[in-house]
Amino acid sequence: MIPIPRLALVGRPNVGKSTLFNRICGRRKAITDGRPGSTRDRNYAQVSWQGAGFELIDTGGLLLGSDDPLLGPAGEQADRAIDEADRILLVVDGRAGLLPDDAAIAARLRKKGKPVVVAVNKAEGREHDAADEFAALGFASVVTLSAEHGLGVGDLLDVVLDGLPRVEVEEQAPALRIALVGRPNVGKSSLLNRLIGEERAVVSAIPGTTRDSVDSVFEHDGERYLFVDTAGIRRQRLLKENVDHVAVVQARKAIERCDVAILVIDPEEGLREMDATIGGYVQDAARAVVLAVNKWDLAVQRKLKTKAFEEAIRKDEIKFLSWAPIVWVSAKTGKGTSALLTAARRVSKSWRQRVTTGQLNRVLAKAAQEYAPKAAKGGKPVTILYAIQVGTAPPTFLLSLNHDVDLHFSYKRYLENRLRAEFGFEGSPIRLKVRTRAH
Repeated sequence: MIPIPRLALVGRPNVGKSTLFNRICGRRKAITDGRPGSTRDRNYAQVSWQGAGFELIDTGGLLLGSDDPLLGPAGEQADRAIDEADRILLVVDGRAGLLPDDAAIAARLRKKGKPVVVAVNKAEGREHDAADEFAALGFASVVTLSAEHGLGVGDLLDVVLDGLPRVEVEEQAPALRIALVGRPNVGKSSLLNRLIGEERAVVSAIPGTTRDSVDSVFEHDGERYLFVDTAGIRRQRLLKENVDHVAVVQARKAIERCDVAILVIDPEEGLREMDATIGGYVQDAARAVVLAVNKWDLAVQRKLKTKAFEEAIRKDEIKFLSWAPIVWVSAKTGKGTSALLTAARRVSKSWRQRVTTGQLNRVLAKAAQEYAPKAAKGGKPVTILYAIQVGTAPPTFLLSLNHDVDLHFSYKRYLENRLRAEFGFEGSPIRLKVRTRAH
């Protein structure tokens, strides 16, 4: 089998690499996989252009902190991307012009010996001058473009793909992106190993984050899943009192990259403040969520009761996630892991659920009739004129009121509960926004 060609985007900060990455990936419908990370990480996507598939690698901005232009926060990741790639796209800023950092990065790339195409971004209005200026870098191919407006991107792809093997990429449904998050030592790694090690046909193991960990794509019962990297949450490199802080930072990164967050809880240790903290980050990120109570085989041996522990979850530390399903699992035995994947699929569907305007307004009208709307401030009567759903992932609703006030937080919670009772939205946050009628 011919391997799919790989192209790496490199360059200084703020030249538009991520904009170009998103432009190439977002406007072509043959994307089969996308792996966002952070500004220090390598980001991957498989893309098809004119029927030819390739893998695009984005990197963080390179800074000159020493004699080596690729040292700095993004240096190691960029080096790896360059080593992996068949061709390099050196992205430069046509407005800023040729800078010493551009020349230093170009010199480093020449030492790598990989074919390089110079992509002069932000070149609107000075295409010829910009091309001539950056030809001084010494590479044969210089293409001007505007990633923001999509100008010249096709020409760039034609040039960079010329002569590379033509590989057709079969379209696949996007994998459901799941993050296992939780306190250190609750069994996240064991649970991940159980899920991807014994219940799947591995599709790929994808090098991902800055600490040599991987994102894993696998199939189970015909469905594709991608577990985003959460390695590092368990690492205790810093002083003991800083471990919880490191865990939260790593959890937030994982949450921001996922569709569904699985919050793993250890029943032997009981619920802790950190469980609620990480759960709060899931809520803030507006991701779908499943609560996984791990090590339940040991909990049963020690006579912990399902009903009592569920009540503790629903009414105490994590009561703000009372709408999230709970799955009782054992990474050691594998019990409950299939149910966990099923629950993740279910809450992802709720997260993307859309209801009709007619259904929505009938439910809210009945809710307002049974319990009149209350304003956040003042005693003036409030009327909900109508509502529409303005977004999904998460479900977001816009309520139009008769005068310029917000609804009381308790009334919003009441409406949210009514929407859940009617439409489900299991495992998904709901967002309620308010606007007033123009006078």
